[in-house]
Amino acid sequence: MSTVEMAEVALDSIVRLYREYADDLRAAREAQRELLATRPMRAKLDDLEAEILYLVLREHRPARVAELGSFHGWSTSWILRALRDNDFGTLHSYDLVDAATRTVPPELSRDRWTFALGDARRTFEGAPDLLFVDAAHTARFARWYTSNLFDSLQPGTPVFVHDVYHGRRPWPHSEGRVVLDWLHRNNIDGYTVSRAAAPSAFQHLMLLKRKLGLAAPVHPGRHNPMLFFRR
Repeated sequence: MSTVEMAEVALDSIVRLYREYADDLRAAREAQRELLATRPMRAKLDDLEAEILYLVLREHRPARVAELGSFHGWSTSWILRALRDNDFGTLHSYDLVDAATRTVPPELSRDRWTFALGDARRTFEGAPDLLFVDAAHTARFARWYTSNLFDSLQPGTPVFVHDVYHGRRPWPHSEGRVVLDWLHRNNIDGYTVSRAAAPSAFQHLMLLKRKLGLAAPVHPGRHNPMLFFRR
């Protein structure tokens, strides 16, 4: 089964999470909207992928989350908000710049966030219970994290890789291609709700969001290029 086809299979699970956590997600969206309006932040995650990340965090309840690439802290704040709502878990973020340390609200970061400044290839420690990747979008970096991080993850670990599906399929010799090749070698199915690669899944979830009163955009983007899978 292809990665795009897996989006259809995963829809039932995603829909269930949207319905189960609708009230909490509504509150999180409004808090993130206010954060985006009041902090000097370049937000990279589109709404669907940020919301699915939040929902999987709520459902999976990881003890330790790792984030490769925090940039201005948009994904960081979404992750921390889910951990706060769970009242459980810590986040370890890695980046070459420390802008997120100036934009993430203290009430989210306090006692649950560790930031490591520098190259993750030298500073990364431990095996997370959930991994989020949105860092150097190069095939070389992807070869490092697939072989050094993915191979060490425990079975069932949720993994999110951003900027894979801006089109129907990744470019040859790209980060996304390296990740998909790794999935294929390990017989692991992934999925996406990218507007370009999985339009029916995208439309299905947009309709669901309208029904749940979650349609008003928080972030203007609508590409949703994230790839999701479980180790």
